[in-house]
Amino acid sequence: MMLVTAGIAQESERMAGAIKAQADGNRFMGSVLVAKGDQVVFEMSVGQANVEWGIPDSATTKFRIGSLTKQFTAAAVLLLQERGKLEIDEPVAKYLDGVPAPWRPITLRQLLTHTSGIPDTGELPKKVNREWELFDFTPTMLFDQMRDRPLDFEPGTKFKYCNTGYLLLGWIIERVSGQTYREFVKQSLLDPAGMADSGYDSGGTIIPRRASGYEVGTRMHNANYIDMRAPGAAGGLYSTTGDLLKWSRALFGGKLLKPDSLEAMTTPGKGGYAFGLQVGSKNGRKRYAHAGGINGFGSFLAYFPASDVTIVVLSNVAGPAAPQLEERLEQIYFGD
Repeated sequence: MMLVTAGIAQESERMAGAIKAQADGNRFMGSVLVAKGDQVVFEMSVGQANVEWGIPDSATTKFRIGSLTKQFTAAAVLLLQERGKLEIDEPVAKYLDGVPAPWRPITLRQLLTHTSGIPDTGELPKKVNREWELFDFTPTMLFDQMRDRPLDFEPGTKFKYCNTGYLLLGWIIERVSGQTYREFVKQSLLDPAGMADSGYDSGGTIIPRRASGYEVGTRMHNANYIDMRAPGAAGGLYSTTGDLLKWSRALFGGKLLKPDSLEAMTTPGKGGYAFGLQVGSKNGRKRYAHAGGINGFGSFLAYFPASDVTIVVLSNVAGPAAPQLEERLEQIYFGD
């Protein structure tokens, strides 16, 4: 399905062509949306939400969004700070028991900005990571595996992308709010933003219109199973293109956070990373963006504050198609 408005009719064929080119060879299946303010100016879905049954992807298909989850986690932390439940410049050890000794001085701000020096979970042995993907993942399991591993660098001195930090933030959210991460994000972020087609994913729950995830090597195959409790606050949410537009409008429109919190969330530090957002500029255009990837899925969300444009790409094929498509759609839309 493709929706185009007259305002970018001349670019619509090029956008559709870029999407079809990525879809060749099953490199991309999914949904794409481009919006100016609240108005959707281009929308297209290709491929199948479930290959076995031949069910097509559509604008209402729900995709796992992987690390796009991090901006929801960051917003949740800032909301709790606004409510007086925590302070982002206080150490993680104030909020969690049993953390390894080298981690105790690390602040929540350093977790948010990937400057903590804590090793990423992806650096652990493959066998350990695969075990975590198959079971409920707990703080004790993380601490036991990480306790004897040295920090990668002195906290605050460097940037290194780290899922571990956002797992810790999710557990801190639960500790100080008295709710599960799922409950807090739904009640404090998704519901106020009107995101009825988004939530924390669960393999055991029947979720209407949820896509299956695939990988492509020499042939297409189902992605490996992952217990969605494992990625936690670093990558556990699902959403739709339309709901992510609502998120963009609510977050950057100041409907969820106070101005000083939103400013903190969008101010880049080392590596151009803010709180759950990569902040950069291309051809003079500032962009708040993030990519996501999890077994069988890829995603990209970008917002351009000066032009009030949102671009969303959601894929149920793992791989680089989502960021590549966003870059191409950005070039076409802005006439690069």
